[in-house]
Amino acid sequence: MSPILLIVDDEKNTRDGLRNALSDSFEVYVAAGVDGALQTIESMPADVILTDLKLGGADGMSLIQSVMKHPNPPICIMMTAYGSVDTAVEAMKYGAYDFVTKPVNIDRLEMLIKRAIRERNTSRENQELRSKVERQFKIEGMIGHSPGMTEVFETIKQVAPSRATVLIQGESGTGKELAAHAIHHLSQRAKEKFVAVHCAALSPELLSSELFGHEKGAFTGAHERRIGRFEQAAGGTLFLDEIGEIDLSTQVKILRVLGERTFERVGGGETISTDVRLIAATNKDLAQLVAEGKFREDLFFRLHVVPLTMPPLRDRKVDIPMLTESFLKESALENSKPHRDLTPEAMIRILDYDWPGNVRELRTAIEHGVVMSTSGQIGLRDLPSSLRGTVSPSATPALSGLNLRDTETNLILKALESCAGNRSEAAEKLGISRRTLHRRLNEMNILKRAEK
Repeated sequence: MSPILLIVDDEKNTRDGLRNALSDSFEVYVAAGVDGALQTIESMPADVILTDLKLGGADGMSLIQSVMKHPNPPICIMMTAYGSVDTAVEAMKYGAYDFVTKPVNIDRLEMLIKRAIRERNTSRENQELRSKVERQFKIEGMIGHSPGMTEVFETIKQVAPSRATVLIQGESGTGKELAAHAIHHLSQRAKEKFVAVHCAALSPELLSSELFGHEKGAFTGAHERRIGRFEQAAGGTLFLDEIGEIDLSTQVKILRVLGERTFERVGGGETISTDVRLIAATNKDLAQLVAEGKFREDLFFRLHVVPLTMPPLRDRKVDIPMLTESFLKESALENSKPHRDLTPEAMIRILDYDWPGNVRELRTAIEHGVVMSTSGQIGLRDLPSSLRGTVSPSATPALSGLNLRDTETNLILKALESCAGNRSEAAEKLGISRRTLHRRLNEMNILKRAEK
């Protein structure tokens, strides 16, 4: 089916001439003014509107403003005999794709319309792909389809409906708090509070008061009763981050809450009951701390009912394209910047880098690039200085901006190339199983390319 083109011009000869010239490539409709154009669009949504600037009583600018309010607005191209930079800028401001002057060069106009349709179709396909990917490979803000993240997602879905204590382990920046939020939001406690405490930031005395509360006069400076986090989170979820940092005396109190579901405020004698689901996280090896006498073994086993390990980003590089795309959109929105893709050089560097700070570092690097970029794309120069190293000579130069499907394809091909076509080694390098790699190759229709 040919794309639908609506030509809006108050001169009949111009309308008819353009319709005759373009009807071989498009399904063409015409209108003499804004009202007629809007009526036509109501009955026959157009793919492209080619409108004159001067339309008698109204003008093409008001037509563009009106149609751009539609959920799926058409491509708008402005025509005028009064061509000027100011007019072009104004038309673009209101959403016009481009600007042509009269007399119109038909060949150039046809090429312009076809290019605009191609770009719109590509954009829609990419958006559909991104939406599909996010639906399939996203859970409560966490993104990934690597084996490690697939296992994380499955564990979260399995454990969330229960009341079991969960111990989330992993390096800093891997998303342990996101995992805790996901467990809470998918649980029966989702409508209740999620309360987080970062244990390493508080001294033992302050941490005890923070967790259990205190009575007035319990210590110097305790001028009034304080309700602790165990009470605040009643009925909901309490997340203790960096639990490996807490002192042994506080560990005893937490152990009692887990066993008896009761506690006393600091300086008080009243026994308080609480119904709290506890999720703890650590970037330390708690078993090693137990062996060193720095962490209670009985508390360790209480916390270790369901262990959940967040994989480091260097072990799930196949997830980087999806994460990068998500952070690009997020950072552009938060910083009121236009959405920009990465240059091939920048994308290759991001794929090569080992990310010691994990997902948190990647998010920060992308936001840095979004804020610092002044051109149409985010280049290597726009990224933090820690990333501006030498790009691996084996990195493929075939990337052309950030396209989710193409980037993943090139990442797989790059791994295969570096492993001389050995799929088992390539799968291991990508952090996926050989079966998953084979499925990806089939899905992307690149088996023949991979075997060359």
